[in-house]
Amino acid sequence: MNTMAKSATKPISTTPIFAVLLAGAFVAFLNQTVINVALPDIMAHFHIDAVKANWLSTIFLLTNGIVIPVTAFLMERFTTRQLFLFSIGVFAIGTLICAMAGTFPIMLVGRVVQAIGAGILFPLITNVIFTIFPLNRRGFAMGIFGVAMNFAPAIGPTWAGWIIESYNWRVIFYIIAPIALIDFILAIFFVKNVTQTSRPKLDTLGVILSTIGFGGVLYAFSTAGSKGWSSTEVVTMFIVGGISLILFVWRQFVVKHPILEFRIFKYKLFTLTTIINVAVTMSMFSGMILMPIYMQNIHGFSALEAGFMLLPGGIVMGIMSPITGKLFDKYGARWLAVIGLAITMVTTYALTRLEVHTSYSYILWVYTIRMLGMSLIMMPIFTAGLNDLGLKLNKYGTAMVNTFRMVAGAIGMAFFVSIMTNQGANHAEDWMKLHNILKTDKLGIAQAAKEGTVMGINDAFMVATYLTVVAFVLAFFIKGSKPGEKKA
Repeated sequence: MNTMAKSATKPISTTPIFAVLLAGAFVAFLNQTVINVALPDIMAHFHIDAVKANWLSTIFLLTNGIVIPVTAFLMERFTTRQLFLFSIGVFAIGTLICAMAGTFPIMLVGRVVQAIGAGILFPLITNVIFTIFPLNRRGFAMGIFGVAMNFAPAIGPTWAGWIIESYNWRVIFYIIAPIALIDFILAIFFVKNVTQTSRPKLDTLGVILSTIGFGGVLYAFSTAGSKGWSSTEVVTMFIVGGISLILFVWRQFVVKHPILEFRIFKYKLFTLTTIINVAVTMSMFSGMILMPIYMQNIHGFSALEAGFMLLPGGIVMGIMSPITGKLFDKYGARWLAVIGLAITMVTTYALTRLEVHTSYSYILWVYTIRMLGMSLIMMPIFTAGLNDLGLKLNKYGTAMVNTFRMVAGAIGMAFFVSIMTNQGANHAEDWMKLHNILKTDKLGIAQAAKEGTVMGINDAFMVATYLTVVAFVLAFFIKGSKPGEKKA
């Protein structure tokens, strides 16, 4: 990591900047995955139901949906140092609010403040990496960044489960907040300005349309699983959000300084890798949301035991990220994506074979190998697409890809839970008819519900398999020379 990058005045070392940014990313990604494990205890503490408690996740997602599309403007308007200090500082404050919250509404405020800081971090860090590292080193740098991006969410549920069993849910935030504050102090000394700034005019109407559009669509997807796709509230939010997004896209083509630059989709490789990214993100979320449900509801494991099942896959992704980055720098993205998607396709299909009594070892090995496949895909296609844009358009590409990934994640969670729920209910009914279960037979009904849920999960994984097949076919169309052969 001794690469040197030239700022406007003098050469600067990339290592201290990169280390501080990486620590910020790690703690932000860790935070995103611990809340789900803590929800049951938070519900008991504040005396609220699951629907209300789920707003801790929904509000974070909605705030991200408002903040991320504006990050390209923020990166153009403010310096690297200003933005990072603001984002990690705000994130630390939000985490402290969550830790000390005496009421549920205060905790929601803390989650909003957290999301404002976290929403800026990922696009900012990606843009800095592409600025301070030459073309033939970006794959490795993004691979190191991938350690934080992949490993933190993997250890999050297990770590949070252990904290909750040993202490209580507040301790999670009391540990994360000081780490973020220490990173803030280090950033004061080590983070330098590496990007050019200007004075672009903020498109206020565009921000309003973006907020209503992305906020409405994300809200509709995140509540469709619990309220149903045909509920008046969900349909209304889809319509309002959809119309706002259409107007937002039109606005971006006619305004002088767009928030999201949609013209970057004329770059074919960027467009192709973005489509693959969306499909893979949706498929990845199928495993992240369905496997804990299967392990806890069907096998009766605790959140901590279910977290241990996810842990090896995360460790594999963490180890493979820098290796994949090196391979990308040497060979390019195409064959890494093809091989990774082939592994993901086969293992996702293997998860359509689950039964009520499927062994723990089968699930563990299939899920871990699936994560190995994912580790070969995510960073190479992300980096290849941004390389296609060049440095000048990178901030727009970063904001665009992150916006699409966030929407894909929301769609994936709602879509797969909906498939599992609806198909599960149908399968349970069929199973009761097949085995002549009476409606007075409580044990029979409970068994039918289990069988139906497993079959519903299998159906959801089958849809995820189809998504991976589409991405696998598209991967063969990835073109371009190896990054190491290009000039920066």
